[in-house]
Amino acid sequence: MQCIGKDHPKVDGKGLMTGKLGYTDDLADPSSLIIKVLRSPHAFAKITEINLNGADEIPGVECIITHKDFKRIAVTRAGQGYPEPSPHDKFVLDNVVRHVGDEVLAVAAINEQLCLKALDIIDVTYEVMEPVLDFEKAIGHQSIIHSEEECHEMFPIGFEPSKNIAASYSMNVGDVDEDFKKCDVVVEHSYYTQAQAHAMMEPHTANAHIDFQGRLHINTSTQTPFHVRRIVATALDYPMSKIRVIKPRVGGGFGGKQCVHGELILAAIALKTEKPCKIVFTREEVFESTFSRHPMRIDVKLGAMKDGTMKAFDVNILSDTGAYGEHALTVFMVAGSKVLPMYNKVDSVRFTGDIVYTNHTPGGAYRGYGAIQGNFAVESCIDLLCEKLEFDPVKFRQKNMIGLGETSPIFEIMGEGTEGTAMFMESCKLDYCVERGLELMKWNEKYPRVANGRKVRGVGMAIAMQGSGIPHIDMASAVLKFNDDGFFNLLIGATEIGQGSDTVLSQIAAEALSVPLDKIIVYSSDTDLTPFDTGAYASSTSYVSGNAVKNAGDKMKELLIKEAANTFGVDISEISYEGLLIKTKDGSQEITLADLGNRLIYNEDQKQLIADGSFVGQKSPPPFMAGFAEVEVDTLTGKIELIDYVAVVDCGTTLNPHLALGQVEGGLVQGIGMAMYEEVIINSKGAQVTNNFMNYRIPTRKEITNMQVEFADTYEESGPYGAKSVGEIGIDTPPAAIANAVYNAVGVRIDTLPITSEKVLTEILKSKKL
Repeated sequence: MQCIGKDHPKVDGKGLMTGKLGYTDDLADPSSLIIKVLRSPHAFAKITEINLNGADEIPGVECIITHKDFKRIAVTRAGQGYPEPSPHDKFVLDNVVRHVGDEVLAVAAINEQLCLKALDIIDVTYEVMEPVLDFEKAIGHQSIIHSEEECHEMFPIGFEPSKNIAASYSMNVGDVDEDFKKCDVVVEHSYYTQAQAHAMMEPHTANAHIDFQGRLHINTSTQTPFHVRRIVATALDYPMSKIRVIKPRVGGGFGGKQCVHGELILAAIALKTEKPCKIVFTREEVFESTFSRHPMRIDVKLGAMKDGTMKAFDVNILSDTGAYGEHALTVFMVAGSKVLPMYNKVDSVRFTGDIVYTNHTPGGAYRGYGAIQGNFAVESCIDLLCEKLEFDPVKFRQKNMIGLGETSPIFEIMGEGTEGTAMFMESCKLDYCVERGLELMKWNEKYPRVANGRKVRGVGMAIAMQGSGIPHIDMASAVLKFNDDGFFNLLIGATEIGQGSDTVLSQIAAEALSVPLDKIIVYSSDTDLTPFDTGAYASSTSYVSGNAVKNAGDKMKELLIKEAANTFGVDISEISYEGLLIKTKDGSQEITLADLGNRLIYNEDQKQLIADGSFVGQKSPPPFMAGFAEVEVDTLTGKIELIDYVAVVDCGTTLNPHLALGQVEGGLVQGIGMAMYEEVIINSKGAQVTNNFMNYRIPTRKEITNMQVEFADTYEESGPYGAKSVGEIGIDTPPAAIANAVYNAVGVRIDTLPITSEKVLTEILKSKKL
């Protein structure tokens, strides 16, 4: 292959590194009105009065909007497929605020100082209500967070707002209770995962204006421009045909920009004032007023025989969706669908749970999207089971994990296979990933621990699987336009958010057309000019969008061969296509791609060649990973240091190895952050203590000193040139692998993330008293 499997630099990398304008705020009109939002100081309250105190009369204050300016239209801000599997429980502005940082009203003025002056003199009177701050007490709590009659589900998702339940789910295979009775060993344990902030470099920002045709243009740092257009149109009861959404360059998303945030207020003010305007979130607003990862309590029960055969698997989850239900059900589902099928030899499985409302900052999409929470609990409990079985945890996984050509009934039940059938593993080298990871970690020399006085090193491991888009739902499309001089425009709705998708999709187009990469000029994510794409989420871009690009490329190649045949006056069967040169097979005639382009545009047989391609996955082929952690624990202080992390990944063909490596390493760092450092801390009044980078700790190069990543040599037949996804798989294993390594080092199990020195020392001291 000419372009696939090669380390091409990002097509936008040099320009961005040298300071070329490209990010959302770079594109704002210099005369834009500045928008600032007054946010709730209370976790749960009803707005009884808003006294502007003349704020609307301050010269330069152009607009103040409150809940009274909007129709009562309930939407979900989740950028997902349609109809959305999230409850419609959010209004542009409401007379009830449901978390600290929720929107109360917005001011637009000619500068920020005037906005702040206006906000400072506005008085809001609240009827403060008792908040729900403990998600384990949410069901049946006397405070009902959503009692609005407009709130609804688009289809049955277990929505019971009167009980503070945003969604619920249950499924089972076999008879779990009976199979547990047959097991030699049964273990059950509860695990807790915390809220985690996205901590992307670029805050949420958007700007808008009305063009000369009276259409609303929105530039926004989003992962889902087409979903943004639909949600804005619905919430404002405004024609979708009069809205254009453009995604410029994005400075990191990680799922946090999969939802609508400031765009609704921005659009409303742009339409009301008919002036350009912009909104840029402060870092405090990003933490408090957007989304975090869903905290969960995960109850796991496992049963097995003495020979290491796993027989029964029972998982119940309680998930905290916060004040609104964006992504409530789907994150929960992924906690099961991307974890339970890994152990497909089991006789029976049960997966149940509820997703509850609280008065916390809402939960939303975050890289790993439920899989990391489920993986931490299950992979930790697997080690607990192996300890009681007196069975090697690596051998147990190798005995029970999914393999090439195998399937799991869970795929069909939870929507991961083709219609009416389960998905079979047509590519799976999880066994290789485990074996190679053992070698790289030098596992046999280090397991379970190596002591050096008061400091003890231990190793732990975990396996993971993810997905490649959402089958039967995620759709992507692409258009290729052939130009004079022989180059191509690639128009894609796929959303570049820093991961390199513009580059990788250009490589796929170049490979299909057998041309150098510089012959592909890519333009992405403009709802007017590019074809539809669901956006950058669910690990869909390489697989779903990549297949769409390949389909368009294959069609364009056919058109080029046809036009060359017409030029030569021969049948298409006589054409030899070589990319930049097309000739007859006997060598008597030839034409360069550039000359063919000029001929079609300017001279004979004039026409514009355009090819399109679309793709909807019929399955979601999983990437796999084995992760291995080595930690050092100081037994006197509990201090933990991550000495080494090894990851071996099966993601099919690595379309661009350098970019794939960056995706895995970036995911690992975020997973390590969740495992050891990051935690959204909320005080007794529902306010975030960790709402800035001084208080919210993320790992840096100083903490992560050594990391080894390798890729298995695999090929997924259904993927573009053999590729599966790679964007999320790296994040999943660190929490469980590190927790298992800590236990192997000092004999204490930490079941509540993050794994801190304080928790480890507390458990060490407890164990000494027993």
